[in-house]
Amino acid sequence: MEVSNSNGILILLILLVSSAQIHALTKTCTIRKSPCFLKKLICPAECPTTTPNAKGKVCFIDCESPICKAECRRWKPNCNRPGAACYDPRFVGADGVVFYFHGKSNEHFSLVSDLNLQINAHFIGHRPAGRTRDFTWIQALGILFDSQTFSLEATKAAAWNDEVDLIKFTHNGKELIIPEGNLSVWQSSDNDIRVERTSNKNSVLVTLPEFAEISVNVVPVTKEDDRIHKYQIPTDDCFAHLEVQFKFYGLSSKVEGVLGRTYQPDYQNPAKLGVAMPVVGGEDLYRTSSLLSTDCGRCVFSPTGVLEQKDPLAMEYDMLDCTSSSTSGNGIVCRR
Repeated sequence: MEVSNSNGILILLILLVSSAQIHALTKTCTIRKSPCFLKKLICPAECPTTTPNAKGKVCFIDCESPICKAECRRWKPNCNRPGAACYDPRFVGADGVVFYFHGKSNEHFSLVSDLNLQINAHFIGHRPAGRTRDFTWIQALGILFDSQTFSLEATKAAAWNDEVDLIKFTHNGKELIIPEGNLSVWQSSDNDIRVERTSNKNSVLVTLPEFAEISVNVVPVTKEDDRIHKYQIPTDDCFAHLEVQFKFYGLSSKVEGVLGRTYQPDYQNPAKLGVAMPVVGGEDLYRTSSLLSTDCGRCVFSPTGVLEQKDPLAMEYDMLDCTSSSTSGNGIVCRR
């Protein structure tokens, strides 16, 4: 009788595990150069679907990892990890070094310029009386790859409302309407760009297979931010702007841009370590004439999008957490 009961329990456990695996989502990496290319991976029990769990985590595949294992990860930008561009604007380079790039209000700057990828940003800003420069934030991104163009922007609002979606999308010059709602998805006819909402409003993940993943969140300048930094924000504009985190695939060693240059294998970041606000210049080098232009002094984007075969690829960086809970990330350096 005891043997029979044990066998019954064992069979029941096997059935439960099999049922859980059947209902768990499988995800597939579509990056051709990945060791995980086209492998179906079962999502962990902690986050069995792409719907965020109680901790805000979803099933995710790191296509650069040789382990080829699905894991749980937050989709929204982490402003303290490499590839981040948040606040006014505060960047975290591929080397883990935190730096600020002020730019100028109502102008455009190249964040990344490579042979087959260009990402520009439009800056908005505010200059209180008595200041010599603008406070600035990233309001829009313009992306060019191959012969495609894509842009997203935070539309202006007098006051912030969590129930109002402020993201506007454009693809090849035409406005896109992506329905509100978590996991609402739009994908181009050639499958070369995918936009997925990661919350009901104001958060998306933009995927360019073979090029990049871009996590975006629209946020306002809060009253607390205004008080701490003395922005003196006017009452008729909440300065809705973007928090962004980039993950790149196969950037060349010639990559340029405010953020892109930090992905060069031999780049030495001039940001001063240990200071509260290490500022890095380059406005004249990376200024473009519009959101979708490639005419900055250091821009290297080629419309053909063809990499030189002998050009070594720049290092590919994971979204590694280069901070601890006890630091804000000023002047830290990640080493591989």
